[in-house]
Amino acid sequence: MAATIETIAELGYGQASFARIAERAGLSSTRLISYHFSGKSELIQAVLAQVYAEMADHMAEQMQDVRGPRDALLTYIRALVAFIADHPIQMRALMSVFLDYRAEDGGRSYGGDDERQAVAPLQDILRAGQATGEFRDFDVFVVASTIQRAIDGLPFLLQTAPDLDLAAYAEELVAMFDLATRNAP
Repeated sequence: MAATIETIAELGYGQASFARIAERAGLSSTRLISYHFSGKSELIQAVLAQVYAEMADHMAEQMQDVRGPRDALLTYIRALVAFIADHPIQMRALMSVFLDYRAEDGGRSYGGDDERQAVAPLQDILRAGQATGEFRDFDVFVVASTIQRAIDGLPFLLQTAPDLDLAAYAEELVAMFDLATRNAP
């Protein structure tokens, strides 16, 4: 899996063949890959599942001690940006897969159901904040999508600004979305 992620991150999805992955992994034959995966699509699905699981574990750990919706929102933003900062190879690989992957049936690696799942935790946080009066009235889907896109766009942004200070970026997002969601006193 690590060799697949590294190969995709370096060469792009289109150039990440079983042969190149086997070479990076130090395998003598691609048969060791094809023994476990029926094809490139199955391998890519496993890679996505692994990266998403790592991200989910990281987020669960970071979110476990939050106190209230505002703290949850600010922690969510910081934690997800930190994950991206700490996993640049995985993020480059995901970006390449999102842009270039097509399943045998023509499907993409990311669809409407994935989008709903991506913004669902933020929507829950925002709804909770509105219910407690901590957050003002706004369209929860629009705000959750805007926050998520500001974070999901980081791997693309890092392609043109590789020296971007991600800790500072996270703090700007925190300040902006804290002010945007807060209920005026």
